[in-house]
Amino acid sequence: MTSPKTVLVTGGARGIGRGISKSFLQAGYKVMIGDLGLTPSNATSEAGWTYELSSETEMAEATQDLSQFGTVQYTPLDVTSNSSCKSAVEATQRAFGRIDVLVNNAGVLDSGPIDEFTETQWDKIFDVNVKGIFLMTRASLKGLRESKDAAIINIASIAGKRGSARLSAYCGSKFAAIGITQSLAIELASFGIRVNAICPGMVDTAMWLDHLMANEGKAAFIDRMHDLIPLGRPQTAEDMGQAAVYLATALNVSGIALNVAGGYQMN
Repeated sequence: MTSPKTVLVTGGARGIGRGISKSFLQAGYKVMIGDLGLTPSNATSEAGWTYELSSETEMAEATQDLSQFGTVQYTPLDVTSNSSCKSAVEATQRAFGRIDVLVNNAGVLDSGPIDEFTETQWDKIFDVNVKGIFLMTRASLKGLRESKDAAIINIASIAGKRGSARLSAYCGSKFAAIGITQSLAIELASFGIRVNAICPGMVDTAMWLDHLMANEGKAAFIDRMHDLIPLGRPQTAEDMGQAAVYLATALNVSGIALNVAGGYQMN
């Protein structure tokens, strides 16, 4: 009997990452969630962000809640640290004996006029959103090459296809994610490793509710999405999970950046 395939989801404790983790569990995969696991008091302040990042409590709660759908564990992970990335992959292989799919979901956002944006803000975004893909992919490659059905899925954004004012760093990092995806799809094809990206549209995560539309509330977010999006509704974390499972199982799809945006952006 073939053993279940294993997926490592970075930033998997909340938001899009949690939705992706749930979808893979429902599809029969074993899931390792990798996330920061900050102490609750540091989830915002010491991280230096205007919205909370994942706490250790959230990681434990997510794992417990998701366990009803299948086998799931979690491991601390900072995708900007080479040693942490290696440790997360090693933890996945110790727990499940293999790694078949890597989902590079961990990402951060900050915004502001370019002349007021600090070098520290810029570097933080690129360290997580771009360098994180590089470090996690490199750390996972040996295990992925040993898999007979390997895939890498990078979570980019529709912001990686069209720029926006006040979002130069974020858009630039997501353009980079798509370029890396295309390059790796060519480079790793000879190993049978498929590499694709997902470009979420407007999802009601902390990035939107606590930063881009701070203090406006979820109802205002839904109303705005109704006006902006042709299908008339925001996207969900579960929508991204469906896309991720598709890309992990589509044997002849590689190098694409799949919009999941309700028709808001088409290209």
